[in-house]
Amino acid sequence: MSRVLIIGGHGKIALLLAPLLVERGDDVTSVIRNPDHLEEVAATGATPLVADVEKLDTAGLAELVRGQDAVVWSAGAGGGNPARTYAVDRDAAVRSMDAAKAAGVARYVMVSYIGAGPDHGVPETSSFFAYADAKSAADEHLRALGLDYTILAPGPLTLDEPTGLIEVTNPGDGRVSRADVAAVAAAVLADGGTVGRTIAFGNGGTPIAEAVAAAS
Repeated sequence: MSRVLIIGGHGKIALLLAPLLVERGDDVTSVIRNPDHLEEVAATGATPLVADVEKLDTAGLAELVRGQDAVVWSAGAGGGNPARTYAVDRDAAVRSMDAAKAAGVARYVMVSYIGAGPDHGVPETSSFFAYADAKSAADEHLRALGLDYTILAPGPLTLDEPTGLIEVTNPGDGRVSRADVAAVAAAVLADGGTVGRTIAFGNGGTPIAEAVAAAS
């Protein structure tokens, strides 16, 4: 059994990830901002914890993650507001990484996206620029911090039913169901060979555990 803290616990991926972890025996805490979501998150089997990671400083976040075995970042501002996108997807994410390091929680899984990186190529005039820039900066910080990280880099997310099958070698645009992203997150948490890896993927023809092992 592992103790896993999911940040962004009411997000679509997090709501699908929590029951996968609980079912295999993990002790899951899901951090949410809105107390109205307590019941829905509790229904996943996770313990809901109300905290606003956008407002907590590094010390406050360190208290949040202390005692956990792993942190999964699945939070996001949801786009639309560049200032808040930077505040959540970059700044709060970076503070959570620093907090994990300060609290001695080495394992950290970041849900990013397939195009993140210094060469993301999104023009500043695009409404997607702030997200691409924020995620790229957060991923770069995570790689340099010395945590046992894994960065998940799916492409466009769908609400399709899970297939249990992905492609990591030639993922194309990486289009993938959120349910399969959740399953990939669960798989990498159980596979120490994924530490230090960035895994770009989309739906494909390889069973998730096999594909994750190949990417290790």
